[in-house]
Order: sequence, then C-alpha cells, then structure tokens
Amino acid sequence: MIIVTDRAADIAPDLLKELDVHFASLRITLDDHTYESGIDLDGETFYKILGETDSFPITSQPSAGEFAELYRKLAEKGEEILSIHISSGLSGTFNAASAGAQMVPEAKVTVWDSMTLSCPLGWQVEVAAHMAKAGASVEDILKRLAVMRDKCEGIFTLDTMKYLIHGGRISHIKGLLASVLNIKPIIGVDKISGKYIQLARQVSIKRSIQGIAEVVAEKYGAGSRLRVQLLHGNNPEGVALLREIMSAVFDCTWMPTVPIAPVLGAHTGPGLVGLSVGPAALFED
Repeated sequence: MIIVTDRAADIAPDLLKELDVHFASLRITLDDHTYESGIDLDGETFYKILGETDSFPITSQPSAGEFAELYRKLAEKGEEILSIHISSGLSGTFNAASAGAQMVPEAKVTVWDSMTLSCPLGWQVEVAAHMAKAGASVEDILKRLAVMRDKCEGIFTLDTMKYLIHGGRISHIKGLLASVLNIKPIIGVDKISGKYIQLARQVSIKRSIQGIAEVVAEKYGAGSRLRVQLLHGNNPEGVALLREIMSAVFDCTWMPTVPIAPVLGAHTGPGLVGLSVGPAALFED
C-alpha cells in the first residue's frame, strides 16, 4: 500500500526518513515569489523572509489534475493508495484529492479527511505508513485513524492574530470581537466541522501557554500518560515553557519538537506555540 499526504503534515525529519510517504505540494507566494512548502522553503527561511516584508503570504493547494497525475504515476506500482490530508474544514486539499482520484479510475485510491493538521495529521500519516508496511488492510488502517482522529488533539496559541484574520480563518472562531488583536486565544480543531475553534483565551502569551496545559488536563486528566509533540513558529522560548509545564502535570512520552510547516505558518505568523497530544496507549502496539 502507498501512503500519500500533503505538506500540512508536520513530521520530524528523522522519523520521516523511516516512512515511505509521498507528498502532494502546497505552495506559498510571498512578494511575487512562489515556494513549495517543505521543498525550497523551510521554517527558518520562511520566518526570516516574513520578518523582512510587510506583505502577507498566500497559500495554494494542489489541483485535482495534479493529484490525478500523482495517483496515475503511483498506480503503476500496482498497489492501493491511501491519501491522508489536512482537514477539509481548513483547506480544499481533501476535495481536490477526491476529485483527482475520480479522474484516475485505473488507480484504487482511498482519500481520508484527517479533520486536523500539523503534528496530529503527521501522527495519522505515521501510523498509516507503519501499518501499511506491516501489511494491514485499508479498512484496518482507517479504523485506527478514526480512533486517533477522535482521541488526539492539536492545540495552539498565537502571539498575533493578524495572519489568521488576513487568511479568513478567524471567521470560524466565535467570541473574538473588537479585542481580537489584544487577546491570546487557545485554538483547537472542531471534531465535527474540522474548522478552528476557540478553546480558551488569555491576555498574554505566557498565560496562554499555561492555558494549553489546562485544556489538556480538562480533556485527559492531570497525571495521564500522554504522547506529546511540541511545535512552534520561531518561538523556542515559548515551546520550552510549554514543555516544562506539561512535564510537571502529565506523564509524557515526548516526540521530537518540530517547527510548524511554512504553509501553515503562513496563516499563523511568528510566535505560535502548540502541541499534538493523545493517550500514549494508542501508540504502544
């Protein structure tokens, strides 16, 4: 079985080397120059460029035709294809992949809506790739991914809201009114709509980082054994604070900290601090 995903999946580089995964391109245009996220633009370079311009980045997804071309090429290997993508509530990538699959009837393609992004999406891709390598069926993999989609969370906070506002994604978050530029929301992804939701909010980034741990405790219970992966947008100090707080409250199995993918950072800007979290027992087999 062949696993396909997109560049909204954040996977630690050392882990990615172990996985047989194919990526559909997601692009960023900034100051009239177009980059492929994760190919010719890494996180460090992206934030350097972003800090030197007043322009806002624009992202674009693969077309149905590009997906069809990828599936057609991969189908030559004679294997089934499982294509796992960023939440359909946040991007049109899933719909483009579905349309692309219909254009290639000779390929047996299953397209899966992760209903998430970043590290939680990366975790689904990771598990699917390991299960596929072990010979699991598409049906068995999808059952596991459905449990992960329900049990795992992606939670983050931002130092600035202007990039989310500019990208139009703030419209999905209730309760952010005139003070939107002055608060630090804690944001997750809704399990039903796949859109961003506000889980809590604070008046400073430090208190918001502390609030992430409080949200995790409400869902899983203090002292729980959790798999945790931290991520950030050019904010190593913030992510170090979150690690310290999480270590004090939970029994954490740590995955490598990663910078958020440039194609996601284009919508959140610098300063993001967040995590992917789920029950450690989900990953022990």
